[in-house]
Amino acid sequence: MAHNQEPLDKTPVIKFNGQDFNSLWDRCLSRGLPFEDETFPAETSSIGLKLLQGKNLSSLRWMRPKDILKGISEPHFILEGASRFDIQQGKAGDCWFLATLGSLTQNPQHLQKILMDQSFSHQYAGIFRFRFWQCGQWVEVVVDDRLPVLDKEYLFVHPRNNNQEFWPCLLEKAYAKFHGSYANLHYGFLPDALVDLMGGVVTSIDLHFPSDLVMMVKTAAKAGSLMACATLAKPTGEARRMENGLVSQHAYTVTGAERIQYGRSWEDLIRLWNPWGNTEWRGRWSDGSLEWQKTHDQQKRLLYENKEDGEFWMSCQDFQDNFSCLFVCNQFPVSLNQGNMPHKIWSQMMFKNRATPGNTTEGLPRDTQYIFSVPEGMESNNVIISVNVRLQNLKAKDKFPLSFKVFKFQPFWKRLPPTFFSQFRNAIEGIVFKTKSNLTKYFSLSTGTYVVVTSAHSEAVEFLLRIFLKMPDGDRNLGSNFSLTAPKASLLENGSQESIFHRYAQQGLNMDATQLQSLLNQEFLKGTPGDTFSLDECRSIVALMDLKVNGRLDQEEFARLWGRLVHCQSVFQNTQNRSGVFLSLDLWKAIKDTDFLAGTSISSELLDLMTLRYSDNSGRVSFPSLVCLLLRLEAMAKTFRNLSRDGKRLYLTEMEWMNLVMYN
Repeated sequence: MAHNQEPLDKTPVIKFNGQDFNSLWDRCLSRGLPFEDETFPAETSSIGLKLLQGKNLSSLRWMRPKDILKGISEPHFILEGASRFDIQQGKAGDCWFLATLGSLTQNPQHLQKILMDQSFSHQYAGIFRFRFWQCGQWVEVVVDDRLPVLDKEYLFVHPRNNNQEFWPCLLEKAYAKFHGSYANLHYGFLPDALVDLMGGVVTSIDLHFPSDLVMMVKTAAKAGSLMACATLAKPTGEARRMENGLVSQHAYTVTGAERIQYGRSWEDLIRLWNPWGNTEWRGRWSDGSLEWQKTHDQQKRLLYENKEDGEFWMSCQDFQDNFSCLFVCNQFPVSLNQGNMPHKIWSQMMFKNRATPGNTTEGLPRDTQYIFSVPEGMESNNVIISVNVRLQNLKAKDKFPLSFKVFKFQPFWKRLPPTFFSQFRNAIEGIVFKTKSNLTKYFSLSTGTYVVVTSAHSEAVEFLLRIFLKMPDGDRNLGSNFSLTAPKASLLENGSQESIFHRYAQQGLNMDATQLQSLLNQEFLKGTPGDTFSLDECRSIVALMDLKVNGRLDQEEFARLWGRLVHCQSVFQNTQNRSGVFLSLDLWKAIKDTDFLAGTSISSELLDLMTLRYSDNSGRVSFPSLVCLLLRLEAMAKTFRNLSRDGKRLYLTEMEWMNLVMYN
């Protein structure tokens, strides 16, 4: 089973094509020559022949912004902040990317992570860099600033009017390099761009069902989400401008929503932006419409501008009639059916791996398996599982290279039978959403433990598996129904340990299990009784730490226990997921991070049994349970160290380990 797949706690930056920006920049500055990117050359191959059909290639030039504007003005990377109005689509059909980029400009903090601080004036060397998210990592793509110009006009994204900001042009070039060519950006999937720029999970809103769109958009915006939508496709399959001003099979950015008073009633409106930078909706509530002229709502002066900038308002009803879907992307799923910030907290588990054909994964058994647990009280739309695959070597018409299935794990299984995943076994069905590089399924699962099984189809593929679990309302702070009280710095000193010991010990000399229970629950925990140390657990702890075998702990034994408790607390807090929940799936990491268990290895079969022994029916592990497990592992390891062949490593059989850890 895939317990040895380490969750991704950080998102390291990968250098695309192995190009290091700082090294290349320094080299260009020292030589006094602007950067020329040999991995994405100024040639037709970087554009793609299908975008150049019928064009006069003899007039094709690759020019730097400084040369394009020579004698006119100086180029700028960003001038007075990045805005969607800096963008104007060119000849490539990459509205799906530009609509996402337009939404990203409304989240300046996240946009800055992609654009970084760059300039045409400070130590200019003709080199720029941008970052895109893929398979759990940020990938840094380096480009030179040579842009394709045909008949003295920009071929692709270009600065709008007299605004000489080139960040959209260069970012588009980097994204084209990331995908192999500009031609590979010609038609794509909105959700793929949303994930590439946000690194989150996409929620697809079906517009055919009645819903409060204004509330949904406001909720998503408040959560910092990216939002985009697409018009319905025509039978011809080609994008064209329609009589109502919309463009068929075209992507738009969702930039706002409002409910305003109109006459004696209220009207729900949604605001969209067209990456073309022009061509707007001509129906109700469009620029210059009678609706805007007749409305006297106080918000009118804040909402309405009659400008040909590609942005417009329309009624939510017209939006539902003319658009196929609304996509929302956030780091975590957003509960869009609530009126405020997300009312539910989501836990996330991430696993990166490489799958090969034949239902195998490198270094793992046949059918790679990932176990997760669903907590109580969350049985409606409570699980989202998403797979993101690496783009390289994927073609637009390729079948998605990976599949996965979800099965319920029965508690009496010690391991999954070899024939369990046969073609005759029914997997749990979910709502499927698939694009070129992302496969997402939405589930409503009952409380219990489940296993995800992945398999590749034809070629080896690197992938990222993410499991999102909706957690109960009571788990909002630290996730479980109890919270740890972190020891104060003074508690870690010998004097403070002594004072605490004497406060609870009998006559200040030694301590039994009942006194230890009071100490632990008052000094380490606060919460409901069900989440505190039980008397049986404290008896077990005393037995494990009682070196004198008298059923009590003296001051020296307590000091040794105290050090381990503090370490266990640190491991518990560092291993919790973002929602503060310690899941049984994380037990392997807790064991790995425990200093006093160094050199102790655990098989996946034993880990499965420990999961059943020390977690509750929702898959969560309490702090008292974790303490008992780690202390028991340490005691068993030390007890049998001298029985090993070389005195350094344990050679107990798997069954001996299981009996010792599970039942002693």
